[in-house]
Amino acid sequence: MNIIDVKNLTKYYGKSRGIEDLSFSVREGEIFGFIGPNGAGKSTTIRLLLSLIHPTSGQATIFGKDVTRYGPEIRRNIGYLPSEVFYYDDLRVRDLLDYSASFYPGDHRERLAYLADVMELELNRKIRDLSYGNKKKVGIVQGMLHEPQLLFLDEPTSGLDPLMQRKFFDLIREENKKGVTVFFSSHFLGEVQRICDRVGIIREGRMVEVSDIHTLQKNNYKKIRVLSGHAPANFEISGVSNLQQEDGWIQFFYSGDINRVLQRVSDFEIEDLSIEEPTLEEIFMHYYE
Repeated sequence: MNIIDVKNLTKYYGKSRGIEDLSFSVREGEIFGFIGPNGAGKSTTIRLLLSLIHPTSGQATIFGKDVTRYGPEIRRNIGYLPSEVFYYDDLRVRDLLDYSASFYPGDHRERLAYLADVMELELNRKIRDLSYGNKKKVGIVQGMLHEPQLLFLDEPTSGLDPLMQRKFFDLIREENKKGVTVFFSSHFLGEVQRICDRVGIIREGRMVEVSDIHTLQKNNYKKIRVLSGHAPANFEISGVSNLQQEDGWIQFFYSGDINRVLQRVSDFEIEDLSIEEPTLEEIFMHYYE
C-alpha cells in the first residue's frame, strides 16, 4: 500500500519553476530518501504534500486522500520538521511543547519525557538561550510528539553534532519499526544511504530516478579503477563516463555489459584492478554532470 501518491505534480511561482510533472510514490512503512541540491524543488514538494501551498497542476494523495481537499484532516496524522525552525524567544521549551501537544488528543507527558531524554533536550530553558542545534532538537521532538503515522523530515540533521545524529537515526529506526513511514529530504547523501530504503533524485524540479539504494548502486553503473604501466592515452568505449587518468591509474564509471569493458581493459598491462559499486554521492553527482 502506498502512503503517498504523486502524479504529474507541477508548481510554478509566476514564471519561475518550482517543480514540474513530478510523479512518485512512497510505500507504507518505508524510509524514503528525497535528495537534490538547493533549488531542485525538495521543499516545494514537501509544502505541496502538506497543502501549505497549492499546485499549478497535477495531484497528490496521502492516506488515499487528496492533499488539497483534505489537508487539515491529513495533517492530524503527520509530523513535520522544516529545514528551519522559528519559535517565540520568551517561551520555555516545555511550554512550547505542551502547547503543541494540546492540539492532539491524549496525554503526551510520557512521550514528551521520553523524546526529551533521547534528544538530551533541556525542557526548562527558554528558546532564546538555545543554540541552533538545540532548536533543531525542539523541532524534532515537536514533530514526533503526537506519534504520527507519517513523518516529513526536511534537512533534519543540520546543526546536530555527530553523536546526536547517531541518536536521532536510532530514534527514527525505532519509530519506523513501529510502522511509521518517513519522508527524509536531505542533501547529505551519506545519511540517506545510511538510513533509507529507497531514494528519489530530483533535478531542476523533475524526478530523474526512483529506486531502492542497493539496486541503484548495483544496476546504475560500476566504478572501475585500473593501474597499468602501459595505459593508452585515449580510452574511449561506449558506456564510459567520468574518465580520469593520473599516475598510471585509469578511473571511470561504466554502464553496460561488464564483459565488454573487461575485454577492452585486458589489452593493458594490468598491475591492479578494482570494480566497485559507486556510493550514493557518486551516483548523485553523475546525474548532475
